[in-house]
Amino acid sequence: MKTDVLLIGSGIMSSTLGVMLKELQPEISIHLVEVNEKPAQEASNGWNNAGTGHAGICELSYTPHQEADGSVDVSKAISVFEDFEHSLQFWAHATRRGIIRNPRDCLNPLPHISLVHTEEQLPYLKARFEGLKKHHFFEPMKHSTDREEIKSWAPLLVEGRDEKQPIAATFMEGGTDVNFGEISRYFCEWLDQQKDCATHFGHRVVDLYQKTMEKGWIVTVRDEESGKKRKIHADFVFIGAGGGSLPLLQKAGIPEVKGYGGFPIGGQWMITKNPEVVAKHTAKVYGQALGAAPTMAVPHLDTRVIDGDRYLLFGPFAAWTGKFLHNGGSHFDLPRSVRLGNLLSLMRVGFHNLDLVKYLVEQGLQSKEARMRELHNFYPDAKAGDWEVIDAGIRVQAIKQEPDEEPGIVHYGTEVLTSKDKSISALLGASPGASVSTQVMLECIQRCLPDVLESDEAKARMSEMIPHWNEDLKEASARDRYLSLHGKAMADLNLL
Repeated sequence: MKTDVLLIGSGIMSSTLGVMLKELQPEISIHLVEVNEKPAQEASNGWNNAGTGHAGICELSYTPHQEADGSVDVSKAISVFEDFEHSLQFWAHATRRGIIRNPRDCLNPLPHISLVHTEEQLPYLKARFEGLKKHHFFEPMKHSTDREEIKSWAPLLVEGRDEKQPIAATFMEGGTDVNFGEISRYFCEWLDQQKDCATHFGHRVVDLYQKTMEKGWIVTVRDEESGKKRKIHADFVFIGAGGGSLPLLQKAGIPEVKGYGGFPIGGQWMITKNPEVVAKHTAKVYGQALGAAPTMAVPHLDTRVIDGDRYLLFGPFAAWTGKFLHNGGSHFDLPRSVRLGNLLSLMRVGFHNLDLVKYLVEQGLQSKEARMRELHNFYPDAKAGDWEVIDAGIRVQAIKQEPDEEPGIVHYGTEVLTSKDKSISALLGASPGASVSTQVMLECIQRCLPDVLESDEAKARMSEMIPHWNEDLKEASARDRYLSLHGKAMADLNLL
């Protein structure tokens, strides 16, 4: 079988790339291979993903430090906000096109709140607010230390809290709760219906190697039910397989993967389905990372809408794991990923990240009572009987060596690794990940498949999908343009 593009994995990255390419170039052929029987069962799944629609509004991990002069650098939060705006615009386009048939299956409006609750944290949050408020993206943001005002935003944050304990929060309407798994499902269903396109669920990639005489790859896939194998000849391969991406890159044998390792971090949520509790909290509330916590484990108390039902989730609580995948992963995944090229980095992970390893082990051994104590920082009146612990997703953080850096440093964030000849590309890393999937896949097209965007017709199509794809909405002069585009996207997505 021959195809122009092969997508491995059915999560938000692969499915976004598939839809974007087919919209840009209707004659292109695309095949998608997924080992699970349903789309988006790993990192994009609603239960495995924080679902915050990361826009830099409430995530303190994007603005972690207060400078010596008391200010807070908010540039990353502004950049993430613009990248998420690309996603909103693309999803609005998909809704207008009927690709997303009911946007409320995927997106729901929800205020985003940042919370601090110690005397030391108050000046930081105020400085962060002052830095963000100056930018037109964050003009509607509010800051308060008044308990009654904060209670009007999110009652659970205040009820039962010690009157002597300091508290401050920022609040902004216009945030979202996003079910990336549902978006992926819509995208995969649409892609499967297009000419010269197909999705293959229940199929595992067992081998891939580069053609010797021409650009492209020969990929062997196995039907997990029948055991039958077949080869797919693809000009371009994108690996968006979550924790499975690194092993597939290693199997491909491209020089660029040398030195890369994977550091898997497991997770768990605390969840309540109590309708009385759920009804009293309609917001996403983020705090500051605790100690050596990785960015994916920044505590937050979230309203989540999954399969049409509302829940409150608190966490995530990180944990040590050897698995690279939540479904069908093995504790041997980590040792199997060891190669001569990454052995030094992997050996030195423990040495350079002792605090992180200690934190992960301690988190995994935490009792429910200990987790309730952390929850009480957000919801002082929480009752243990209302909450249960469930498993969350697994994130495989990249381990690599940067110039002038010791081996074995764990790198957080989202990264796309691409071969020199631009014939294969893979997603590594985590947050902000799914939220900026549109921008990440746009950059992937520009880097690996520039011919797709070469014609004036293709550029016009891209402007229909993402009106500001080649503009900088961060500039002050773009304020009115941003407000107009944002308002239209929010209306199209039924988020106003």
